[in-house]
Amino acid sequence: MAQSQSAARGADQGSVDGVPNEKFWALVVGSIGVVYGDIGTSPLYAFKEAIVAAKGASFAGREAVFGVLSLITWALLLIVTLKYVFILLRADNRGEGGIFALMALGQSVAKRSTTVIMGLGIAGAAFFYGDAVITPAISVLSAVEGLHLVSPAFDHLVLPLAIVIIIGLFAVQSHGTAKVAAWFGPITVVWFVALFVGGIMSIATNPDVLVALNPLYGIKFVLKHGVVGLTVLGLVFLAVTGAEALYADLGHFGRKPIQTAWLSFVLPALVVNYFGQGALVLTNPQALESPFYLLYPEWALVPMVILATAATIIASQAVITGAFSLTRQAIQLGLFPRLGIKHTSESMAGQIYMPRVNWMLLVAVLFMVLLFKSSSSLAAAYGVAVTAEMVITSLIAFFVIWRMWGWKLWQTALLIVPLLLIEQAFFAANMLKILEGAWVPLLMAGCVGLIMVTWVRGSRLLARQTRKNEADLDWLLRKLEAKPPHRVAGTAVFFTADPTAAPTALMHNLKHNRVLHERNIILSIHTEDVPRVPRYERVSVDRVSDSFVRVVARYGFMETPSVPKILDVCRRKDLNIDIGATSFFLSRRNLRTTPKSEMPGWQDRLFVALARSAQDATTYFQIPTDRVVEVGTQVAV
Repeated sequence: MAQSQSAARGADQGSVDGVPNEKFWALVVGSIGVVYGDIGTSPLYAFKEAIVAAKGASFAGREAVFGVLSLITWALLLIVTLKYVFILLRADNRGEGGIFALMALGQSVAKRSTTVIMGLGIAGAAFFYGDAVITPAISVLSAVEGLHLVSPAFDHLVLPLAIVIIIGLFAVQSHGTAKVAAWFGPITVVWFVALFVGGIMSIATNPDVLVALNPLYGIKFVLKHGVVGLTVLGLVFLAVTGAEALYADLGHFGRKPIQTAWLSFVLPALVVNYFGQGALVLTNPQALESPFYLLYPEWALVPMVILATAATIIASQAVITGAFSLTRQAIQLGLFPRLGIKHTSESMAGQIYMPRVNWMLLVAVLFMVLLFKSSSSLAAAYGVAVTAEMVITSLIAFFVIWRMWGWKLWQTALLIVPLLLIEQAFFAANMLKILEGAWVPLLMAGCVGLIMVTWVRGSRLLARQTRKNEADLDWLLRKLEAKPPHRVAGTAVFFTADPTAAPTALMHNLKHNRVLHERNIILSIHTEDVPRVPRYERVSVDRVSDSFVRVVARYGFMETPSVPKILDVCRRKDLNIDIGATSFFLSRRNLRTTPKSEMPGWQDRLFVALARSAQDATTYFQIPTDRVVEVGTQVAV
């Protein structure tokens, strides 16, 4: 995700004017590497797993192959092309996409349904994490398993090698990906060219396979084979996993580059490769062992294994980066406690590293690899979380299209309901795999969702308790004017969530130290329901009195607040603050549980544990540690 939003918009604008410039095509290539890495590695396992399941019931050769290919083709056309490429890419939130951008957009136009949409957004994000732990595991395993065809002697090396690659991938995250990201696009372009070439050569030997473009073959197969048909449908969905990245990465590349890459390059390569695998299996049923790698001549096996491994590493990197970005957004929206964020690039704001998220993901991915041991076993666990996320996305999109785009209710229903029915069919098909391993991503998603719900609920209770102990700022100023305390030289900055209330740290400073600084800054940092806030709207300064100034800083949910940068903006607004001569007063709240809490005891304890694990405000807001004064308070929640 190495391109800036401004570059993306510039390219987007250039393409709209009909002048495809170098920047536009650079974004097209970049999007192929980042956006399509996940869906681009699906041919390694999707067709094979679906056709094996079909063979388990009645392998009538042409019937099964044509049915599976028809289902894959129309899943790519309806879910990826229609829903994501043509509909969702137009539902941008100030140029940005993703589940939280869509959630904020929905909440802005459907005020009465704000709570429902927020619940859907939390569920969608939770399912993303459930999916994120499987993508690196199944992608890397499926690539390395190609070594079996090179020599059966390599079989015992597949699992250890996959583990080494995954550990190495997560270990280098702290160094950032800016230096190698430039290679992601070109390598993935080569990968898609290889997919196309391998597929077209196979189709040429058995062109009859092209009749599977007819959707009736897929419909007949599912209806005829009952439970087995549903099972196959669930495995066919593996071909569209990764489609959510099209919308999530909208802000990095722009709508036109993503659409161009899909329609002119990625979609043709995928369809041709799947049909090539189908033609190969029809010609040689023994090729079912590994229909992807057997598309290529023996001399090309080792290069293809290497290329596939590189492609899966790139796909996994995109998922990891997406997890970092989504977590930062969740923190800003108040859905997660503060976690450490490190910027790995000075020039690219999107290049971040989150140590705790990184290592938790690594543990989860290694758990999946060691639990399932092969891509075929992992295929049973894959898909449930993705289908659930897609259904949720469609539900939120319904509100956006209806209320924001101004469509009539019946028009919106005519567009979204058929897509919802298709996705729910896929979801039902994937639910059949619960006992085979699909319970794992659902359990992980459930845990993440529980953490989010607990944090939101606990934070609201904490805010309510804090407000009870805070005084109105205007009331306090009148009291101070009537009975001035002792003054000390310098500037003090007090942090508060409510700019109209007197900060707890200020009240305690007056109560215990009985002093007031010559100049006092009441600083509030707010997160808006937009991805980014323009710089000229970032900071507002209000001089409340001779000694008090109210400063409100606004950030989008895709930005990370920084106190030094806020003070820089203040200087440009004639509020000069020497950070080296300023004291920053923070209220450190020591939370404790209480039997009177509105939350159940277990949830109360979970919230307190989450609050204690959160990164301290000094580090998160990048405040100079030698200028911080912490005032401790106890709060029962």
